[in-house]
Amino acid sequence: MGRLFWKFFFFTMLAQIIATISVGGTFWLKEMESRENADRLDLSPSASFRIDSAALTLQYAGVPALRDLLTNMEHHRQILAVDDSNHELLGRAVNPQALAEARAMLNSVNQRREVQLAYAKDGTHFLLFALAVMPGDGNFNRPEAGPGPGAGPGPGPDARAMPPPNGPQNPPINGPMRGGPMLPFQPFLGVITAIVASLIFAWLLARYFSKPIRSLRTAFGAIAGGNLNTRLDPEMGRRSDELADLGRDFDTMAERLTNLVDGQRRMLHEVSHELRSPLSRLQVAIGLARQQPDKIDSSLTRIERESARMEKLVSELLTISRLDASGHLLGRDDIDLGGLVAKIIDDARFEAEASGNTLEFVGDCSVCVQGDMALLHSAIENVVRNAVKHTTPGTEVVVEALLNSVRNEIKLTVLDRGPGVPEKELQVIFEPFFRGASTVRNSDGHGLGLAIATRVVSSHGGRIVATNRDGGGLRVEIFLPVKIDRV
Repeated sequence: MGRLFWKFFFFTMLAQIIATISVGGTFWLKEMESRENADRLDLSPSASFRIDSAALTLQYAGVPALRDLLTNMEHHRQILAVDDSNHELLGRAVNPQALAEARAMLNSVNQRREVQLAYAKDGTHFLLFALAVMPGDGNFNRPEAGPGPGAGPGPGPDARAMPPPNGPQNPPINGPMRGGPMLPFQPFLGVITAIVASLIFAWLLARYFSKPIRSLRTAFGAIAGGNLNTRLDPEMGRRSDELADLGRDFDTMAERLTNLVDGQRRMLHEVSHELRSPLSRLQVAIGLARQQPDKIDSSLTRIERESARMEKLVSELLTISRLDASGHLLGRDDIDLGGLVAKIIDDARFEAEASGNTLEFVGDCSVCVQGDMALLHSAIENVVRNAVKHTTPGTEVVVEALLNSVRNEIKLTVLDRGPGVPEKELQVIFEPFFRGASTVRNSDGHGLGLAIATRVVSSHGGRIVATNRDGGGLRVEIFLPVKIDRV
């Protein structure tokens, strides 16, 4: 078990024990108060009425009738009948303190009807009094009910109205208490049971919380050890709490790490492949220059061309690496997007006209954006030149600008009439070194232009989306946030 398990278990258990002792102590004090009240006389009007009934029963019906009355009286309404030798009529134990108090009240100047000395016709007499709570009965606050039939005065009818002596009877006071005799630990049985239950549930609760945390720790260790296929969803099962959400977030993180590592490995493979071809051509050119000194000029031209290709590839890789590493721009300059786009279109139009195509600009992008001018220029130029390069000869490339003042962003749309991109490749054309079937013939590029463009746009707080056009061609939309003020 981990340290968090025991901390959680300890504090939960401490709270349970305190609550249990508090509740148990409350009931224990109530029980003690009930036992103390068992020694107090009942001086209520109802007690006086019951003692009057018992006295009249003894006077007119005799001792047997009084015995029947006391036997069949409700347990919490019972009264005691004690003779001169301190023996109770039903043989019940009498608390000496309560008996002494009753005798004192009987002999006092202001006699109370709640304590009476009742006589039978044969001269037998008993001291009648009632206790506030009978021993073993904790209901000392229960409301008193009215007297039952046969409790009123009169000798014959009252005695005949009572239940027969062999009917249901309540146990005598000095007999066994309800549920049997009290064991020494019985007052603490509820507290002990509550503590044991608290221990069990605190252990289960602590285990419920600590188990997924241990699974997370194991999973993090597996990820750190290079096992990127570790997932926590099977471990979480049907949990739907915050720890389960954390497990799902871990799976998402692991999935992204897997994609990043796979992407890095794929990029390393592609870089190696892209560098191998120009290096091979460089070696061939150097070999020809040595073997054929008369053709050294053409060999140097080839060496220069291949060196430029390698320099361009390394420069693009450094750009991607810098954008991936920082995740944000180092510079935040105000850029006139209208002037930047106009310059890009002028350069691209010259290239398009040389291929028999046209390039048109529609809309107004005289807005200001914040960012790195060189990177933003490279991103937009890559998209525009890519459209010019792949559009069908004799067609038109259109660049549209549309300002969304509600969202404070501008959308640049580049439209061409080329072969387009298969639907399954639309999501991967922005990956490094990706070249579709229609562009694999093009040996001038390395498949890094759109990869750089999407990273630059993302670092400027925008996004880039590519879709196919109806009738053929590709639509690339660039969304960039703008400043509120126009340039």
